[in-house]
Amino acid sequence: MKNLTIKKIQKMFEGNELTSVELTEFYLGRIANYNGRLNAIIEINPDALDIAFKMDQERKNGKVRSPLHGIPFVIKANIDTGDKMRTSAGAIALKDNYAEKDAHIVKLLRKAGAVLLGKANLSEFANFISFNLPNGFSAVGGQTKNPYGDYDTGGSSSGSGVAVAADFCTFAIGTETSGSILSPASSNSCVGLKPTTGSISRTGIIPISHSQDTAGPITRTVEDAYLVFKEVVGYDKKDVKTIIAKDYNLKRKEKKSFKNKKFGYHKTIINYLSESQKIVWEESIKMLEANGAEVIPFEYEDMNRISNINTLLYEFKYGINNYLKDKKLEVKSLTDVIKFNQRNRKAIPYGQSILLKANSTSGYLKEKEYLESLLDDRKYSREEGIDKKMKELDLDAIISPANFGAMVPAKAGYPSITVPAGYTDEGPFGFTFSHKAGRETEIISLAELFEKMHDVRKLPELK
Repeated sequence: MKNLTIKKIQKMFEGNELTSVELTEFYLGRIANYNGRLNAIIEINPDALDIAFKMDQERKNGKVRSPLHGIPFVIKANIDTGDKMRTSAGAIALKDNYAEKDAHIVKLLRKAGAVLLGKANLSEFANFISFNLPNGFSAVGGQTKNPYGDYDTGGSSSGSGVAVAADFCTFAIGTETSGSILSPASSNSCVGLKPTTGSISRTGIIPISHSQDTAGPITRTVEDAYLVFKEVVGYDKKDVKTIIAKDYNLKRKEKKSFKNKKFGYHKTIINYLSESQKIVWEESIKMLEANGAEVIPFEYEDMNRISNINTLLYEFKYGINNYLKDKKLEVKSLTDVIKFNQRNRKAIPYGQSILLKANSTSGYLKEKEYLESLLDDRKYSREEGIDKKMKELDLDAIISPANFGAMVPAKAGYPSITVPAGYTDEGPFGFTFSHKAGRETEIISLAELFEKMHDVRKLPELK
């Protein structure tokens, strides 16, 4: 039963070798046995087995909703569910936050027949509470641990990455503002797809930045990431950015070779890698070149203009105030959260330096500094960044090691996908493809070919 893919599970369902209830029980057993050590799951859905039973009954009656029918998954604990589970973002101030409605992405996954197993721990407030916060820590969920050993979990979708690696579910949903899907996927030897901002609705997700936020799948294979992505793309009238998702390109062409493909990477990034990470990166590059690809190092210009979180600080206060104002909670604003934390010091063992910095903004997005920062982010990540380099060098994709290049596509709102590339002294390590807006299927196909030609993923040894 270990390490099953979506297609394999569906074949087993069809052949009466497995039911959704049995698979759900298997995952719940894994969670019971190993979550005490890993702290990946913050809450179990008490309705999970009932949902699985319903999906089994529908299948018996000839109804199969989608490739995700009966497939168990977990979601990050900053995503609303209109059920018996809380949406705390790992924060004690939000520990009693019971949403009235499902987030749009949850609604689509339920419609597809997927079985919601529970919520995953995260770096608190999606790593937007303190500059000192370790990856994978939240006051509600504690410290998530890497199943591969004493390594960083990555963040902020730490529990989502660990849950998939530890076989607590078939797939997980994470969120990313900058690196928060790519990082835990890479650190836990998983596939992580960070979609184009606006391809998936953010309605019902605790926000950081409406310019950059997106949800996306973390899986064990590239194909599984594609199958999940197909079910959650779409227009939502409550999220204006999803206008781009009305006629989204979801057709992928299988890549049979890297011959004549051209990839470029920002060479300064390599200076930040450890020696063992450089070895895995160089092995991946050699594999591409041996299979006919050309790999071109380049420099982004003016990266100092956007190497900051200024836009996020302004947008966070605006977004969190709007999210909290109608909730049945003691806290109704960012100011309230900060005051709550000051009264309850156990809520902030690593402080709340980011919250304080964000709270110094107006919360109305009218500052000249905000508008200048937003324009810089877009200009130097898009026109003067990815767009320029792809055109100048005639590239098929931008490549990068793990999440080390995540900032530029994150600020551009462009898609990235990371795939396992190897193992280092610092733990598992991924290889990432990025492209322009709406080009997910292109990088999915490239990542799938990379996965086939460089099949290195190992299962963690849990004891």
